[in-house]
Amino acid sequence: MKKKYQLYLLYSSIFLVFLGISLVIPVMPSIMNELNISGAVLGYLTAAFAFTQLIFSPFTGRAADKFGRKIIIVIGLFIFGFSELLFGFGKTIEVLFISRMLGGLAGAFIMPAVTAFIVDLTTDKNRARSLGYMTAAINFGFIIGPGIGGVLAEISTRLPFFVAAALGLIGGILSIFMLTEPKKVTEVAADKTEVTTSNFKRLFTPIFFIAFLVIFIASFGLASFESFFSLYFDRKLGFTPSDIAIAITGGAMIGAFAQIVLFEPLIRRIGELNIIRAAIIYTAVLVFVITFLDSYWSVMAVAFIIFIGFDLVRPAVTTFLSHIAGNNQGFAGGMNSFFTSLANVIGPVLAGILFDINMDFPYYFSVVILLIGFIITVFFWRDPRKV
Repeated sequence: MKKKYQLYLLYSSIFLVFLGISLVIPVMPSIMNELNISGAVLGYLTAAFAFTQLIFSPFTGRAADKFGRKIIIVIGLFIFGFSELLFGFGKTIEVLFISRMLGGLAGAFIMPAVTAFIVDLTTDKNRARSLGYMTAAINFGFIIGPGIGGVLAEISTRLPFFVAAALGLIGGILSIFMLTEPKKVTEVAADKTEVTTSNFKRLFTPIFFIAFLVIFIASFGLASFESFFSLYFDRKLGFTPSDIAIAITGGAMIGAFAQIVLFEPLIRRIGELNIIRAAIIYTAVLVFVITFLDSYWSVMAVAFIIFIGFDLVRPAVTTFLSHIAGNNQGFAGGMNSFFTSLANVIGPVLAGILFDINMDFPYYFSVVILLIGFIITVFFWRDPRKV
């Protein structure tokens, strides 16, 4: 029973972080006008979070292996709370940049440590479900964050950040008293993947590198698609902000539902690698199809189901990594976060360049990247547990 409550607390920690990240979405235009921030600076400000997480995730993942999961999670939650508080009080662009970078650092502390903690608390039988719940918590944070941020912003444009800071502080205090350092997991496949060389060499071990490459490809495809969804359909079909909110929120909710209901049965029936292959090709087809749609309801229909593919790839890769990482759970979680952040930095930048050439190009490019990922999973990726 204690493990069950600890899992709930871990899901809550992840939820709070991504809720805090998405709270900023409806507030940023007001902050931009208040401080006379240009669009380019706003873009850099948004990227600062992902870039900092990108840099520090590999180190914090190893720290979780060396010093323990709990201390890394607690530190991350307090850093997160401070970063949100700093943003709430920030009156200069320099302070806002420091705040976003601290937020990225907090994410780097929390994500790999929570992933490793969940792996340690679960068994081979229920791990897929637990990791699926973790991803659902991330998505739920993104789903309701903008709505809560918009409501709070009606009172004050800074209030969302103060609320996020309080949630981070509460999460950190609860973690101190309620989390118990788990016994680290060693899987059967560990003898095939355990590496005593440097992290750099471990990264390029085929069994790890291909998994991380697939994480990057899936995250890149999502970032390229999602970051320009609103602008794309505003220009193409004249979507209003409420139309865009319905499409993204509806799609995210159905994706989260698929993770909770479909993921574990699919893992048992076809395994992680086949889920990844099917989800990638499913997503590539729908991203390509959506560029040809020219009616409101056809776009809504595809938008509602397109996130299912994205939302099944991540927990499938995470579950696969948890089985083959052995005593390197923190390393696997850190590199997972690293490649996700790398895609979140590069994807929107390249998509923006392509969008200025032709608004369909970001989606075509996303399709090409996803197809490359599919080819990699089919011809180059093998499960060491079946060798």
